[in-house]
Amino acid sequence: MAIGVAGESSITKAETGNRNYTIPLMLMVSLYFGIGFITALNDILVPHFKDLFHLTNVTALLVQFCFFGAYFVMSVPSGWIVSKIGYKSGIVVALSVMGIGLLLFLPASVVIFYPLFLFALFVVGSGLALLQVAINPYIGALGSPETASSRLNLAGGFNSIATTIAPRVGAAFIFITAGASAAQLAHSVRMPYVILAACAFTMAIVTAFVQLPDVIEKSGSRSNAGGSAWSFSHLRLGALAIFFYVGAEVAIGSIMIAYLGQPSMGGLSHEAAARYVSLYWGGAMVGRFIGFVALRKVNAQRALAFVSLVAALLIAVAIVTHGHVAMWAVVSCGLFNSVMWPCIFPLSVKGLGRFTSQGSGILITMVVGGAVIPEIQGFLSDTLGYQRSFAVVLLCYIYIFFFAVRGHRNLTVSSTVPL
Repeated sequence: MAIGVAGESSITKAETGNRNYTIPLMLMVSLYFGIGFITALNDILVPHFKDLFHLTNVTALLVQFCFFGAYFVMSVPSGWIVSKIGYKSGIVVALSVMGIGLLLFLPASVVIFYPLFLFALFVVGSGLALLQVAINPYIGALGSPETASSRLNLAGGFNSIATTIAPRVGAAFIFITAGASAAQLAHSVRMPYVILAACAFTMAIVTAFVQLPDVIEKSGSRSNAGGSAWSFSHLRLGALAIFFYVGAEVAIGSIMIAYLGQPSMGGLSHEAAARYVSLYWGGAMVGRFIGFVALRKVNAQRALAFVSLVAALLIAVAIVTHGHVAMWAVVSCGLFNSVMWPCIFPLSVKGLGRFTSQGSGILITMVVGGAVIPEIQGFLSDTLGYQRSFAVVLLCYIYIFFFAVRGHRNLTVSSTVPL
């Protein structure tokens, strides 16, 4: 999943001078990598828990519901926490919360209790929500504003690398010999999550000792004047576009292993199907670097219209065909998902002026689409079959296409927006 950042900076650096920010930047980039790795690992947990607990697709996809639902529940409280304790302390607390959530996989695998796994994922998601609220401003603060975009692309690139390798690494650890007992299946998740917990706590300690720039919110970023970002129609429609984009992207990755395991799709084993999940996220990584160049020459709305239309056509192909054609149609969606976030986000906050910060927060909250859309597809796959379940993903891409060609237009009545 793409990492969201504010459309306009809501912070200023309290420190000035020609300071070397190499080490802090390396730390921030490594955190972006960790976010991507943990998020993509959920695609392995879904089919694994389905086998372990004999779940339906709906109940197995509660993995994503609890994980991304934490973003919706914790985004606003996370902003309040960071405003009270500061960005650096916020990162330390976020990593500690993540570490606790990751460690909860250990007792959950001992008692073999699915709700405890889900609670652990909610805790991890809560930590990630706080981490993203705290981490995003630092990328802009670690150097001159003119080079902020290059730092964001660097961080985003490492995030995509993580989402590409995580499914294969997770599959190597978690997917074990067919016919394994419930205890063996539960035990297989311990090692990767204990290692990740150790990494989270280590990064928390390192962050506590690394000297990071002090950043504060601009005192004039909000005013007492009336109004709200919600009054802008393109922001409201953009929030839905983010909701459907994240939902579609997560749903495809979550259902792919089970989908490719169907006889009509070749009956791939979990481990073999995981390689295609890796290719799906790898396509997003490649597309991100292509977009870095292409979006300098093509405006956002045209680029978004193109990629959403192609993605919709690919999903339509996957619905009506079988075998390798359908498989590669679904896998290829990753390439076209890659630039959707960087197109939707700026189009949604364009012209918001002093409401930009509020609008950015609204958009990030809409990551909850990753909790809702997979659950809908899970229900459809249980009742109508896997191929027909992709209809909900198709509708997501159709809406994004609508936003690209019409919904992004600012139809707000007010003629001027104070900056």
